[in-house]
Amino acid sequence: MTGPACTVFDKSLVEYDFGATHPMNPLRVDLTMRLAEELGVVQHGSSTDGLELVPAPVASEDLLLTVHDEALIESVQRIGADPSRFDFERGLGTDDNPTFEGMHHAAAHVVGATVEGARRVWTGEVQHAASIGGGLHHAMPGRASGFCVYNDVAVAIQWLLDNGAERVAYVDVDVHHGDGVERIFYDDPRVLTISLHETGQMLFPGTGFAGDVGGPGAEGSAANVALPPGTSDAGWLRAFHAVVPPLVREFDPDILVTQHGCDSHTEDPLAHLMLTVDGHRASYEALHDLAHEVAGGKWLATGGGGYAIVDVVPRSWTHLLAIVGGRPLTPDTEVPEGWREHVLHLLGRRGPLRMTDGRSPVYRDWSQGYDPATWLDRAINETRTAVFPLHGLDPLP
Repeated sequence: MTGPACTVFDKSLVEYDFGATHPMNPLRVDLTMRLAEELGVVQHGSSTDGLELVPAPVASEDLLLTVHDEALIESVQRIGADPSRFDFERGLGTDDNPTFEGMHHAAAHVVGATVEGARRVWTGEVQHAASIGGGLHHAMPGRASGFCVYNDVAVAIQWLLDNGAERVAYVDVDVHHGDGVERIFYDDPRVLTISLHETGQMLFPGTGFAGDVGGPGAEGSAANVALPPGTSDAGWLRAFHAVVPPLVREFDPDILVTQHGCDSHTEDPLAHLMLTVDGHRASYEALHDLAHEVAGGKWLATGGGGYAIVDVVPRSWTHLLAIVGGRPLTPDTEVPEGWREHVLHLLGRRGPLRMTDGRSPVYRDWSQGYDPATWLDRAINETRTAVFPLHGLDPLP
């Protein structure tokens, strides 16, 4: 069952924009919200017929300082006022993070949206909240990284801790390792970070291996599943269910925070996994159910990566918003013709016809045993062997 839910968004969030040639085109967020509205997933104002749309505040400097260094914030402010400047030491002005006018305001707006979602869930105003423009999980305390200026997820988790949460579980399903969030809380036993990602042997940021389990006094607070390239729905879901639910259940969090980068899709241009929209949808349902099982339904979901901006991101994230709102869409739902016409007019290309890639994700449960001859199973086993005993769990199937 799902109680009241909301998505925190306003159109000015698309001002987080690194430019027309950058992979992280804010059009992906605009197309997602447009599709969600046309399908009745999102409604303006409180409604029993769709996810409530609430405005996104801009995070204050004091809020940003709970995670980020003052020097980074000051640099982002200076560069936002004069985009001709750069600060390579703090990751600003690089190919990944080009400078743009209003950078500080735009990035602080993303943070404000995610923290507002956390606030509404934690105070009981809603049971679930989504910040679809959030999920900027690479930013470090003193440095922008990987398309991420400020780390909205980490600021939201810190806000939860500062406002009474004793245990926060964070699950990151982006194709890239959630290195920023993990690093910020690596020594904090109150936060469990779990990341499933393409192995850092092949992909940015080159981190997130099974042996990375948390710092001194917080051993077991981090878990990483480094997946081989080519992993598809069945293998990904096998890894997810072998690691995530057992750890989260044992950790017994007060709230579940999740990052839903959909760049694990087979059509994504920046990575090498082979999931489908249907696999994404299955992961969203599993995390929704887990939030109800272990955290009384308290669930904050964010967006993240995803660079197939027409065929993948809008459909996957509309499924996420529908699940957050307690009214899941069936996979065979037709994509509205009005949305497809908008895409054709805007981009000169035709959008997908249905909210499915035509797959029915199934997987072989870990309890049935594993095959050490396969890279995937070795990766899963390495993670379970490294982390499970730290939680008093048996790593064997």
